[in-house]
Amino acid sequence: MTSRKLTEPQAKQCPTCKGTGEVSRTVRVGRRRRTVGRQTGLCLACLGSGEAPTD
Repeated sequence: MTSRKLTEPQAKQCPTCKGTGEVSRTVRVGRRRRTVGRQTGLCLACLGSGEAPTD
């Protein structure tokens, strides 16, 4: 008799980054704080793992 393969349950995606682990932020410069572009960075909710944080 063969043993069953156990599959790990799929983790839920982080709602902030939608599972990518990165978020985009607007970059502003100057005294008038004009927008010059966007920059990606690490998601602080899941710390880049892409999985929903557990409370």
